[in-house]
Amino acid sequence: MTPKMIVVSPAPRSAWQGSFELVYRFYSVVYPSIETFDLNSGTSMFSHKDLPLDDQKRRDHLIKMLSLGAFGLAAYSPANAWFWSSDPKKVEDDKSIYSLQGEVKVNGRSADLDTRIVSGDSVVTRDDSEVIFVVGGDSFIMRSNSEMTIEGAGFFIDSLRMISGSVLSVFAQRTPGQAISIVSPTATIGIRGTGVYMEMEPDVTYLCTCYGQVAVASSEDPDDAQIITTTNHDEPRYITSKAVGGSRIRKAPVKNHSDSELKLLEAIVGRKVPKGFGEKPYAK
Repeated sequence: MTPKMIVVSPAPRSAWQGSFELVYRFYSVVYPSIETFDLNSGTSMFSHKDLPLDDQKRRDHLIKMLSLGAFGLAAYSPANAWFWSSDPKKVEDDKSIYSLQGEVKVNGRSADLDTRIVSGDSVVTRDDSEVIFVVGGDSFIMRSNSEMTIEGAGFFIDSLRMISGSVLSVFAQRTPGQAISIVSPTATIGIRGTGVYMEMEPDVTYLCTCYGQVAVASSEDPDDAQIITTTNHDEPRYITSKAVGGSRIRKAPVKNHSDSELKLLEAIVGRKVPKGFGEKPYAK
């Protein structure tokens, strides 16, 4: 089956983009077992064994496109600049959505590239869907079958309720009195400015602090808490509804997100990832 392309809508289509699709499809058929790598670190990509099947396919395709350049495919170079863009543009002030695919709803209504997203809104993605969007200085990739409610004032977020699914986020720096609270089914997380990836299920939350510092506490026992400071995906955690060995917070692997995605999220709000991020192999 031909892989789906995820199209970043603001970019105009050109002849070389169509040529790239043909080259990529050929490459996928000839080398179906090719391993994907993170170009930033030279290491294999994270495990995605727990990611829904439709997201596995989409993310594998996306990362495979990024990895093709590592194998000397000259025809890929301009597509790399076009797809993620070596210099993605900041989302315009009168826009919220950078790209979307499939069925995305904001406050129960189907979203398009002109839909605004602000505090007070609820964002939902359905099967085989994804949306990349910004709210003020914060940006998000919501994968399929995800639901999130945004709370705050206007374009300034002060809390997020992660109900289900998986979301990669980067947040602008806040003062101590402006920390964001993220609530999932099993955890409460305090953030002042960082990049985090989360997956939510009724009985477990997965949290990777990609860089920065967070304070995480169990929803069942607020005293069961940790402060996590990382520079390169160093301390992922599972936060479960039931204690194991006296705590509901335990170590987890790095999985299901990439440095390239984080760089994109920072770029579309006019920033770059922290200096030195992605320059060493991922923690295992």
